[in-house]
Order: sequence, then structure tokens, then C-alpha cells
Amino acid sequence: MRLVISVIAIALQLLVLLYAQTSMPLRIAVSKGSGTVVINYIKWLRAAQADVEIVELAGLSAEQAASSLQNIDGLVLSGGADIDPTRYDRDDYRPICEMDTERDTMEFALITQAQKQGLPILGICRGLQILNVAHGGSLIADIPTQHNTTIEHRFDRIRKVDARHTVKPIQGGLLYAESHVLEAGVNSAHHQCIDRLAPTFKPSGHSSDGIIEAVEWSDEVRTTKPFLFAVQWHPERLSYDNPMSLSIAKRFLREVEASKKMR
Repeated sequence: MRLVISVIAIALQLLVLLYAQTSMPLRIAVSKGSGTVVINYIKWLRAAQADVEIVELAGLSAEQAASSLQNIDGLVLSGGADIDPTRYDRDDYRPICEMDTERDTMEFALITQAQKQGLPILGICRGLQILNVAHGGSLIADIPTQHNTTIEHRFDRIRKVDARHTVKPIQGGLLYAESHVLEAGVNSAHHQCIDRLAPTFKPSGHSSDGIIEAVEWSDEVRTTKPFLFAVQWHPERLSYDNPMSLSIAKRFLREVEASKKMR
């Protein structure tokens, strides 16, 4: 009888521990953002799931940021400055780039650590670009001078507004699966984009001028990797009823929840 009671007590303790782990809110790290920038991410993610906890990594060293992921469930690589083109062997592009090399170092460390832990990753704007570079791809350093297009992709610094254009999801890809549309308008605030796509990625959507606007794992590696998705626009400051906005946050958080239960 005592043995039965002891077994029951242990089982109850395990159930309590399991409940405590699964009932805790998801903790999402944002690689860099402050003030209005990070507030946009917080509002957007909490519109998808109200109790999400956001952890800001701005100001941390690469070592501190990577270490902080030990208590994190998912990572958002946010928008920002250009990536040092030395990272993809184009030193000659440096004069036309506005770089943040300390942030590059931090985010490369974050990507390595997140994938080591099996954490889902969502990249936004610069986040897409650094993921592509980190996995062996390269970038067009300046769209207006290096890519033949009539579409404006850059943020308007005079009027302080995003550019606007359409994105076409690729049928069978993640973007199409979540947006359920053949085309939709997005905001745009970048002057760089993917040139050579990383060999482990595949496009998930593109603009009408051929620029890759969303990426995911290729079919060959998808089942062996933690969730990864990245878009070139800023869904966190689009209208939430846009099919290219809140649906992305919801899918990311579903993947984070599933990943957390598996760890």
C-alpha cells in the first residue's frame, strides 16, 4: 500500500511540474529594438497570443545574448542596419552600406545558439538577410543601383513612410499556406535583398520584379531543422487584417508552442 501511495505521489508531482511548464507563457526574444520599434513587435505578437512575454536583447554582447537564449522559447531577428558585406565576401560593397558590425556578431551568435537549442526563428527584413548570409547566401547591397526594377523598396526618409508593393506567395510554400492568397500588398523599408539564395533555403514569396520576399527551409532539410521562416517586409507594422501580417505571427507562435512541448 505504501508503495502504491508513493507511486501516486510521484505521478502527481510530475503532473504538477508538467502543467507548470506548459502553462507558462511563451518567452520570445527580439534581437534588437527599443522604444516604438520593440513596442510594435510586442503588440503584434500579443495580438496573436495575449500572454506572450517579450525579452529584448538590445545592448547585450554576443556572448550575453546567446547565453540568454537558455530561457527562451523562440527568436525574432528584427529589422535594422545593413549587414557587413565582408560576411559574404564583398568588401567592395562596404562604402554603400550603413553597417552595425557589433549587431552582426551578436545575431550570428544568436542564430548558431538558437539552432543548437532547436528554437524556432522568425526573421523580419534585416532578419531575412542575415539568415541568408549566415547559411551561405549573399546580398544585393543596393537595389536601386544593382537591380533592374521600377518598384520602390526603400523607406522614404523624407516623408517618413514605408514603400508599398505587392508580394506573390509561392503555392505549396509556408507563405501561401498562412496567407491563403495569390497576391497581397505589403510595406517595404529596405535597400538590400537576397542575391544568391542560401543552399538550404527555398523562396516562399517574391515581388513582381523577381526579388525574393520570403524564405523557408528547403524540402531536403525541412524535417531535420527547427522551424525557420523569414520575410522582407514588416508585418508587425502592417494592418493586422492584412493576410501578410498577423497570420505570420500566429504560425510562428504555434511552432514555438509545439517546439516547447517537445523539449
